[in-house]
Amino acid sequence: MLRRTIVTLVLASALLVLREPAGTAGDPPTSFPVAQDIPLSGRRINAPYFSSEIRFSETAVAWFGQVTSTANAGDVRVGYNDDHLYVHCGAFDRWLWYDTTPSVADLTDWDAFTLYLDLDGNAGAAIDASSYRFDGQLVWWEERANYQVAYRGTGGSWVTASTPFTTTSGWRGYDSPNNNSENDRGWALTFTVPFASLGLSGPPAEGAVWGMAVVLHDRDDAAGTAIPDQSWPETTAVTQPATWGQLRFGIPSYEAPPAVAGGTVMVRDRVNGATVIDADVGGSSVCGGSAGPDYFPTWGSLNYAGQAFLNVQNLGDIGDWPCFSRIYLTFPLDALLAGKVVISATLTMYQFGNAGAGEEPQPSLIQVFTVDQDWNEGTITWNNSPMAVENVSSTWADVFPALPGEPREWDLSRAVAGAYAAGTPLRLALYESDWAYHSGKYFRSSEMNEYEAYMRPTLRVAWGDPVAALEKTASPSSGEQGDPITYTLRFLGTGTTLSLTDTLPSGVSFTDLLSYNGPAGDPVYDAGQHRLTWSGAPGLGQEVTIRYAASIDVGTTQELVNVAQLTEAGGSGSTDQAVVIANPRRVHLPVIIKQY
Repeated sequence: MLRRTIVTLVLASALLVLREPAGTAGDPPTSFPVAQDIPLSGRRINAPYFSSEIRFSETAVAWFGQVTSTANAGDVRVGYNDDHLYVHCGAFDRWLWYDTTPSVADLTDWDAFTLYLDLDGNAGAAIDASSYRFDGQLVWWEERANYQVAYRGTGGSWVTASTPFTTTSGWRGYDSPNNNSENDRGWALTFTVPFASLGLSGPPAEGAVWGMAVVLHDRDDAAGTAIPDQSWPETTAVTQPATWGQLRFGIPSYEAPPAVAGGTVMVRDRVNGATVIDADVGGSSVCGGSAGPDYFPTWGSLNYAGQAFLNVQNLGDIGDWPCFSRIYLTFPLDALLAGKVVISATLTMYQFGNAGAGEEPQPSLIQVFTVDQDWNEGTITWNNSPMAVENVSSTWADVFPALPGEPREWDLSRAVAGAYAAGTPLRLALYESDWAYHSGKYFRSSEMNEYEAYMRPTLRVAWGDPVAALEKTASPSSGEQGDPITYTLRFLGTGTTLSLTDTLPSGVSFTDLLSYNGPAGDPVYDAGQHRLTWSGAPGLGQEVTIRYAASIDVGTTQELVNVAQLTEAGGSGSTDQAVVIANPRRVHLPVIIKQY
């Protein structure tokens, strides 16, 4: 049977919208920079201040390098007091060689450390008078006059300088470091740099940032077979301060931006769909027993995936490095919705034991670091684990906690705010700077069963809604000449004085203030400046809404962009804009209706 088809053409109008400028419809308000000390890349050591003697077990610690038969790993500890900067460097080194007839020119051709400092920060393509270099070589007796030298930057080159500083060194092994191939364990060198030697009357101000780098030089035979240097940071080019890391004086804190409390998110493995991965690297609880007795070839490649516990350990005796152990954790932040404020954040881990017994174990100050690389629990090792971005928090862990365990907490507000702002997971490492033996502390891992799920590493984040983030809209978003437009502005108070300036674009005329909801003092329209202004001090979280009417004056097709700016007393704030299409061109399209 034939089917009859009736085709009807109907003309329908379609709006042809002009180009939408970047950062308009659909984008969140643009915020002014807020002063927050949240570095997201590079390497930084936040050095603690000591009012008198520097306590080794409380210095900031960093790490670099690898452990193989020829490559060395290094630990760096940093602190300062009113008199000097303290930098302790340890090397996991199999063969120790020093120069029996040292000279300034060849100190770094043997086992040695070099400390680089730049008082102007880690910036600049070349060294200058603010740049300092301190070389110190291994030696097994106390006389060190010929085993150290200072340099200062001059015209892009290092020139020897009479900058007073001191070094002390020590070693661990099975024989004195008498330049042979008998297996040893390692050595250490401590730099003490008086601030007066750098032309300063005292320590830098809290929050000051210098450039800093540490380079470990290695020699393993009489011939001086070339071995690549290891360095912190790994990008170091010794005459380019921009490639160095940062040394910050003092531990930065976090001050949350003004916000209205919204709730708390808990992140724990296998809870609400979250996957939290964790691992320890290094010696774990057995001091890398499977790698002994000659640890160097295989220790750095050990993996401990699947353990129900994690160990963190370090100590002053560099010869015990096979017992050193770091913890790594990664927390997803997907549960935090976009556009929120991190008010505070806390990491909780359950300690259930420690290394050693009797009177020997001591409490440990366990430090937390941010890292900026992903890693795999099944393959992570000491040699491939990420370096730290910076140390962000620390807390004391006591010995012999009562079973089933005692919680230890770290304030990670600043670290979580940084990761959240960058749109990344929270990646962490735990390490310590202990001096005492038997310093290991054991924690439950994410492998814990459902009955003891509360002992898994847990992140709690208190979040809120931002205040003083301006939102501006226009309705309708298009119109002909003479058509009315309603503009609406909304924001939340901070408890301080806020000022609003809303400048109307050419082609739009202010008609009337429709409504105002906020503290005393209506908005004022200035016809001469063609703008609406307002100032007030709404309470924290108090909503302010301004609605006013305007009309389109122009008869041509164009975009009318209306920009408003909200400013706090301190100068920070936000902007937003609304776009109206005036006299949009319309295209009539046919609509086909088929009837069968």
